[in-house]
Amino acid sequence: MTTSRTRDPKSLRSARWFAPDDLRAFGHRSRAMQMGLGPEDWVGKPVIAILNTWSEAQPCHMHFKSRVEDVKRGILQAGGFPMELPALSLSESFLKPTTMLYRNLLAMDAEELLRGHPVDGVVLMGGCDKTTPALLLGAISMNLPAIYLPAGPMLRGNWKGKTLGSGSDAWKYWDERRAGTISDKDWLDVEAGIARSYGTCMTMGTAATMMAMAETLGMSLPGASSIPAADANHIRMAAATGRRIVDMVWEDLTPRKILRKESFLNAIAAAMAVGCSTNAIIHLVALARRAGHADVGLDDFERASRKVPVIANIRPSGDTYLMEDFFYAGGLPALLEQIREHLDLAAPTVTGRSLGENIAGAEIHDTDVIRPIANPIYREGALAVLRGNLAPDGCVIKPSACAPKFLKHTGPALVFDDYPSMKAAIDRDDLDVTEDTVLILRNAGPQGGPGMPEWGMLPIPQKLVQQGVRDMVRISDARMSGTSYGACILHVSPESYVGGPLALVRTGDRITLDVPNRKLELHVTARELAQRRKAWKPPAPPAGSGRGYTGLFHREVLQADEGVDFRFLGPAKP
Repeated sequence: MTTSRTRDPKSLRSARWFAPDDLRAFGHRSRAMQMGLGPEDWVGKPVIAILNTWSEAQPCHMHFKSRVEDVKRGILQAGGFPMELPALSLSESFLKPTTMLYRNLLAMDAEELLRGHPVDGVVLMGGCDKTTPALLLGAISMNLPAIYLPAGPMLRGNWKGKTLGSGSDAWKYWDERRAGTISDKDWLDVEAGIARSYGTCMTMGTAATMMAMAETLGMSLPGASSIPAADANHIRMAAATGRRIVDMVWEDLTPRKILRKESFLNAIAAAMAVGCSTNAIIHLVALARRAGHADVGLDDFERASRKVPVIANIRPSGDTYLMEDFFYAGGLPALLEQIREHLDLAAPTVTGRSLGENIAGAEIHDTDVIRPIANPIYREGALAVLRGNLAPDGCVIKPSACAPKFLKHTGPALVFDDYPSMKAAIDRDDLDVTEDTVLILRNAGPQGGPGMPEWGMLPIPQKLVQQGVRDMVRISDARMSGTSYGACILHVSPESYVGGPLALVRTGDRITLDVPNRKLELHVTARELAQRRKAWKPPAPPAGSGRGYTGLFHREVLQADEGVDFRFLGPAKP
């Protein structure tokens, strides 16, 4: 697949810093020696950056503080010189208002760290939701040889002998607490038992989805995305990743040589089969645009959705299993082997071999966790792209994780203009709402949020929760956590803040959701909508959008169907 270049030390990018016999290079060498290094550390060796997103506010990456040493060991074994560079850490748990606001900041951080330092290749250490796409975005734009090291999922949660899944069971048991069916003591025990180790969410949320997407794209070692963070296999994989990047430098195997359009179509097919997070659409579209494939978009997801069934029986699409079970059942290689008819097997990967070669012979060890393609858990893909007069540029729903009775539904709208007003009203006993009501939250998109927060899984009104209601139709221009579930229509585009049709909906308007026919329709005449548009006034800019990075985001961000990237960060020239 690749042709190795001559192992000439002068061909290394880092040699520009260290090799010349001039005063500037003298400064580089002397400062390296200040750190106790010598010429034997860098002369003739690829310098490998390790972008480490560890921090003390990042529980998913707590093992990266030690795991980076395993990566370094592998680099040294292969004759490279490791250089750890701390990168922005985007903790889904602690960073407010939303990590999506800062995905593009980490992407710029990664790109500039690589551009500005004397490095020849890079290991990207990520895993928590936005770190994977952000690191890949930066690496694609810089286009040095790059390989991704996934953090891996945490171990299964446990409470009173019940298996807990992060996120999904938090929402589930919170509603049970609101309904009064579990005690405060039970709730505290769920808190203590739901996250038992370092690593990412062990449901098929955004973290597990995007780690799997990185592997399918060909940017990590085969099987790497499925290994639990606490498993010794993860340590060995980290060292193997370090060894492989050194050879990739000599092969000059860069992201843009790997990431063909077919690579992204493969990732979209895999996303459908694993029961992916809805966030996969935004991130894969952004990555494809950075790689020069701006024609990859929502229509590709819709086509894959009609062809590729969900075969990973993992929560929230599945009922029982978690990522630890997925690993034992054969992991991503086994799943990809099962859907090989939907993949371009010639797509390149970081191994120097094709995707087809990487997965050849991968076996399923538990056919209830990874179903044969003839026995899926959902006969279409995990996501569906809807269009209509309420979302002319598209929106998304995860039908594999919502109550079947809502796949075709018509009901009256109950509109909230912002999250605080929704939160203040949702638990009122006098709220005029039934199970048939369509809850709407607007002004929560890329600009209106700003940052498109995970507010799309609107809470069920408390009086309905107490009646036993656990799902209802909800519409927003926000996102939702990949661990969320329910009849939630997300990413409505254009967003309401910029005058999209969602801005014109009024409480009481009737709305039809028709997932089989991929429709979302507002039952208001075009004439009435035109009159409402004339009367519409743009909302006040969101807090913080006038200065700093938040201001930059608010001014430059693209819409959801375009990947929520910045206008000025299109495909970089080589």
